[in-house]
Amino acid sequence: MRIAIIGTRGIPANYGGFETFAEKLSIRLVASGHEVTVYGRSHFIKTTEKVYHGVRLVVLPTINHKYLDTPAHTLLATLHVMLSRYDLVLFCNAANSFLTFWPRLIGQKVVLNVDGLEWKRAKWNRFGQAVYRFSEMLATFMPDWIVTDAKDIQKYYFQKFGKKSTYIPYGTPISRLESTAVLKKFDLKKRGYILYVSRLEPENNAHTVIKAYEKVKTKMPLVIVGDAPYSSDYIAGLRKTRDPRIIFTGYVFGQGYREFQSHAYCYIQATEVGGTHPALVEAMGHGNCILANDVPEHREVLEETGLYFSVRDLNGFTQKIQYLIDHPEVVKRHRALTFRKAEEEYDWGRITSAYESLFYTIKRGAV
Repeated sequence: MRIAIIGTRGIPANYGGFETFAEKLSIRLVASGHEVTVYGRSHFIKTTEKVYHGVRLVVLPTINHKYLDTPAHTLLATLHVMLSRYDLVLFCNAANSFLTFWPRLIGQKVVLNVDGLEWKRAKWNRFGQAVYRFSEMLATFMPDWIVTDAKDIQKYYFQKFGKKSTYIPYGTPISRLESTAVLKKFDLKKRGYILYVSRLEPENNAHTVIKAYEKVKTKMPLVIVGDAPYSSDYIAGLRKTRDPRIIFTGYVFGQGYREFQSHAYCYIQATEVGGTHPALVEAMGHGNCILANDVPEHREVLEETGLYFSVRDLNGFTQKIQYLIDHPEVVKRHRALTFRKAEEEYDWGRITSAYESLFYTIKRGAV
């Protein structure tokens, strides 16, 4: 098939989950014999190469604005797609649902990955939340089919709209790296730090993680990996901590990010909203013991392999971190459990096969 992927910032991935998803999926689809094009945004993609690991790159301009960046670029990409000869177009992000019907007008098949419930995020004002709610409704009839990466999101679309979807989770590499270059950069030791990875936005609770950790009795540092383009005031507040054990790394991608995941003592997932969080699945694939905020999305992914806390109970959160530090045998046991579950359910090869199968089904008009 000739496949286009649009709605992300583009590849090579240098920002978030959808970009990593587009990179991992497209490269593997090419390896399976398909022709794949990924559309990127000019202010994110700096490479001048036209092909990346066999994937064709099309970089188009956009409006570099919090609210207009995604729809403006996807509009241009959609017009470009309609001037090309693709068998199937994969849109990412429910906010782009208003454009998914256009390629169908000329016979191209369209699949939309809706992601999580973006309107729940604190970063959006009332207008932004209304747009996402309206986009969810459009997603139920504009594309040929939708994909949900969490069963909880799949259930939401069915219960609210009566819309069936295909559940395909986010994937992860299933391996640990032995290299330690990024650890040396920050003067860290293998299994000698606690790891937190996320966009630094309020609903991801980095501030709660910091407050809970500040009360923990340990020399083991807390490493906070991440940043956010529109949260400078919030991030400045985080950095005001007086705890010298807390290390802020900013954005880290690729090899360095995988090294952080491979050598952590344990990993904290404190997010509250969204579907399947990429960093959580990646922590599993790198064999981490995971302490997660007790919400349905995290329970769905981790099940009995994880340990849980509530962001509403700061003292309880501190006690859970302290417990893991004081009981390395528990940490070791849960590392093995998460790694095994990632092998069984979240390997990128398995995820790609699921998408490929769905694409053939859509192309045949069997749904």
